[in-house]
Amino acid sequence: MNRLMVPFFLMVTPFTPILVHGAEESPLSDTHTNRLIHETSPYLLQHAHNPVDWFPWGGEAFEKARAEDKPIFLSIGYSSCHWCHVMERESFENEEIAAFLNEHFVSIKVDREERPDLDDIYMTAVTAMTGRGGWPMSLFLTPERKPFYGGTYFPPGDGMGRPGFMTVLRSIADAWENKRDEVEKGAAGLADHVREQMSAAVPASDVTPGLIAGAVAHWRDTFDAKEGGWGGAPKFPSSATIGLLLREYRRGGEKDLLHMATLTLDKMAMGGMYDHLGGGFHRYSTDAQWLVPHFEKMLYDNAQLSQVYLEAFQLTGAARYARVARETLDYELRDMRDPLGGFHSAEDADSEGEEGRFYVWTAGEIEQVLGREDAALFNRYYAVKPGGNFSSREAYHRGQNILHQEETPGAVAKALGMTVSALEEKMAPLRATLLEARSKRTRPGLDDKVLTSCNALLISSLAQASRILDAPRYRQAAEEAGRFIRERMMRDGVLLRTHRAGESRLEGYLDDYAFTVNAFVDLYEATFDPAWLREADVLAGKMRDRFWDEDNGTFFFSAAAQDDLLVRARPTYDGAEPSGNSVAAQALIRLGKLVGNEDYDAMARRVLEANAALMARAPQGFPRMLCAVDLLLHPPKEIAIAGKRGDDAVSAYLDALYTRFVPNKVVAFIDPAEGASDLPLLEDKAMLGGRTTVYICKDFTCERPITDLDQFKIRLDKAAR
Repeated sequence: MNRLMVPFFLMVTPFTPILVHGAEESPLSDTHTNRLIHETSPYLLQHAHNPVDWFPWGGEAFEKARAEDKPIFLSIGYSSCHWCHVMERESFENEEIAAFLNEHFVSIKVDREERPDLDDIYMTAVTAMTGRGGWPMSLFLTPERKPFYGGTYFPPGDGMGRPGFMTVLRSIADAWENKRDEVEKGAAGLADHVREQMSAAVPASDVTPGLIAGAVAHWRDTFDAKEGGWGGAPKFPSSATIGLLLREYRRGGEKDLLHMATLTLDKMAMGGMYDHLGGGFHRYSTDAQWLVPHFEKMLYDNAQLSQVYLEAFQLTGAARYARVARETLDYELRDMRDPLGGFHSAEDADSEGEEGRFYVWTAGEIEQVLGREDAALFNRYYAVKPGGNFSSREAYHRGQNILHQEETPGAVAKALGMTVSALEEKMAPLRATLLEARSKRTRPGLDDKVLTSCNALLISSLAQASRILDAPRYRQAAEEAGRFIRERMMRDGVLLRTHRAGESRLEGYLDDYAFTVNAFVDLYEATFDPAWLREADVLAGKMRDRFWDEDNGTFFFSAAAQDDLLVRARPTYDGAEPSGNSVAAQALIRLGKLVGNEDYDAMARRVLEANAALMARAPQGFPRMLCAVDLLLHPPKEIAIAGKRGDDAVSAYLDALYTRFVPNKVVAFIDPAEGASDLPLLEDKAMLGGRTTVYICKDFTCERPITDLDQFKIRLDKAAR
């Protein structure tokens, strides 16, 4: 597919913002109310009082388009998307534009986070037509939902050689009325292209160590040796890439791999992308130095980043990585937790009409809060300048500062003639004071819907943090979020996608199932409550029944019963969120070892074999799947612990296990006083001589039992390689 396949009369070029900025709340008016008022998505509700006669995606809209013979205008976005709300203010609140839309089109609004399947399909179409994508996504469809033209943001009027939205609407309406054959021919061709792109299967090939070696070579070639990370601006975090490098270093000892991982982690944590007062990471850096972020905060980013910082702490023992992980998770617990136990999706970039307003400071504001002497120390530490420390196209950013570290604490302490510990002791209350002052500002908008997939990612990180950091509060939060999914996100045995305002809705996708299976395995290993494994096993079976593609050896994204789609896609690319296929492969390998189901391992192998050629061709697109390859090629160590629940000796063994970086492992526990376990890994596992006893096994064949803690540590260090 190329742009020449689009009818010539539709060859207009929309403006596509490369950087998607944060949302601003639109002032709502009761003058107009459309069908979106009955939705629960914050993004859809923000459009419920537009004069545009919006429909949610569904049969009512499709039937109206067919009955009135009108094309569909489809607008896809999300609540923290700046340009989505710019287009709303400029066009969807414009009475003239709305009247034209209502007369000539059936308009549908979709929250991409609720319907990632639709977003993926129609983004493929927009990219085919324009060579790029982004949000807001604006498409025109036939009543049969076939796209024939699309773009992203359109300004309301013509200018700078670009057609305005009204010009586009008139052109589309005229083409629909007078050149229908050409429109339908173009739509058929584009729909066929989308189906081909999203359903094409690549012949399966062997999963070999060469896949990981090729990926590592690519990351060596593209690494930013000065600032860390890969590529230039904008620069995104890649948790899975760093995680794979940590695994490869642990196994082979190549120091440059550890350097790439730790330099990137350090630069991200020192940069403005990290919230130095409140914890947590912003979405990405708009520059190559990690200084100026896009200020929105996403749950899925912070879930994955906290996990890889935990792994770096295990591997290096560096307290700074534990601190970043802890502060990130504490941000989620403090600011993003739903009263029912789940976690909200995102915070916007904007507040009071300005991007980053909540987070930036003038030197004068800091001095007013801290006083001159303390402000001088704080400003040295965080590179605050009287005239501001970053450039921006926005006039309101003049004189503002983004807190970041240009020097390490050690370098600052040395320059000031202080010890690092004395410096940090001084800085802690200053940060707390400034955080308290910031809390009185108007907060950015909150997308308070609870998404199953994103919550599962955070559950995994919280569960692992509870062990690695010996922090029971993280285990408690993980359990509460797990119970939220188990009790509120299930209906008639079907996992649901989204919850808000007391209502759970929309059947879950592959991501929801795969991420939750993996999270429940992590919950078992954090609590040793076998109920979580039973739940994981049940969900894995449902995931297989609803999404497995036996012919191609991968999982579909949507269930077979989802009949409103152009194509049933099988996504494997790891983007900002890992693909469901990647996480499914990891989860099935782990779960299979714990419950003794070899079919799970076989399914995981088929997924990886089906994508091996793609991983070899473009490893940068599959970092999480390559972690699954690592798990397949280096099967998990099966560690069974027999002891008294809550006993100090059991805790000592667990501390020894989780203070070491042993990523490829499964852990099971049995207290003989509680009776026998039905887990194959725990069969015949007993305490020897009344002492806590550990068994390290492979394929259920175990080495000699261990009852000496020092010996266990030696064996762990050997097993980690």
